[in-house]
Amino acid sequence: MIVSNLLQNNKNLDSAPRPDGRRERAGRTRQAIIDAAGGMIVEGILAPTAQQIADRAGVGIRSFFRHFLDMESLFLAVDGQSRDSMEALFMGGDRTGTLADRILHAVERHAQGYEIHANAIRAAKANFWRWELMHKNYQRYQRGLRKDLEDWLPEVKDLPKAERDTVDAIASGEMWLRLRDEQELSKQRSIEIVVNLLAVLIPNT
Repeated sequence: MIVSNLLQNNKNLDSAPRPDGRRERAGRTRQAIIDAAGGMIVEGILAPTAQQIADRAGVGIRSFFRHFLDMESLFLAVDGQSRDSMEALFMGGDRTGTLADRILHAVERHAQGYEIHANAIRAAKANFWRWELMHKNYQRYQRGLRKDLEDWLPEVKDLPKAERDTVDAIASGEMWLRLRDEQELSKQRSIEIVVNLLAVLIPNT
């Protein structure tokens, strides 16, 4: 009986589906390409070519295009992979306290996210005009950031539309990059400017 059971178990193991080696290799190659593209963007190469990415991933250019028909599909894959971690940086934090406290905490929280993903923001802005889906993804992020800011500062919802739009512009990643890149201000000084501008616009009711 024991021998019969062992033989049956061996038979079941032999008949069990085995991993498809080619599929696993294809998955690793695809992930290597995504990681290479994402890494280059983080390093500041905002519009890497297919050949540059293939070289970084250690694959041939033909292999690259077997996995991604064009650069748009690759950048969307990179965006999809980083979306949760990116959005998480802007969420959370202590959202209690006075209006002044909440403005400061909101700006500091968003500034942290902008700093970590500065090159991803630059890359999106450099490329979204070429690809409609990239543009739509960028707009989705902006809507999420506006909603998050209103969660920090519900007073914003009561402002006239023109002033809400101004708050949105001041708290945006574009404003942050202008202060940091074009005006070459420190992180702390940039935070102070955004906080002071928002404090003027949002009444302490």
